[in-house]
Amino acid sequence: MPNDHSTVPESALAKLGHTLYQRALVRREDESITDPRGQPIGWLLDTRTPMLDGDVFAEAGAVLAERLRARGIDQVAGFGYGAFPLVTAVLPHGTAERPFRGGFIRERRKAYGRRRLVEGPLDRSKPVALMDDILNSGRSAARAASLLRSDGFEVAGVVTLFNFTWSGGRARLEAEGLWVESLLELNLRESARSATASGDTV
Repeated sequence: MPNDHSTVPESALAKLGHTLYQRALVRREDESITDPRGQPIGWLLDTRTPMLDGDVFAEAGAVLAERLRARGIDQVAGFGYGAFPLVTAVLPHGTAERPFRGGFIRERRKAYGRRRLVEGPLDRSKPVALMDDILNSGRSAARAASLLRSDGFEVAGVVTLFNFTWSGGRARLEAEGLWVESLLELNLRESARSATASGDTV
């Protein structure tokens, strides 16, 4: 169902979500792919493939920016390569009165130069939304939220492209007081074929 915080038509969300999904899906019939332990797997989602294509980048950025504005958020931060294109896609869609600001979170504070943990012009007096490509267990997002908070930022919520509903990531993050939104829910552990568009997200 449509998200109460979004004015983007459900049909547009569905189309964008499935475009991202189809472009990101990699199957073992097409190339050799493995899990983090090096074991062969049947499929994976590489969101950098669609998000680093100019047309999809612009469309996704506009949709994500609209959802963030509806939440009263104009600051976003990302942790890791999957998040970085999402952060940068949103930035051009601010207004003169209310521009977006972005930040990149380091695993640990840089030991030299400005010695920052969070790079970018983020304002600690305003809430920040985390952006990531895929919500699975929620551990990575929880870690990113912890890093932001340790550096003096208020974390409001998490925005992702996909949610793997079987892994409990949403419950983990909501238990930390974060709202969660995703463009597309994936609801079967063993199949890359079952995907449902969701304006109400994860």
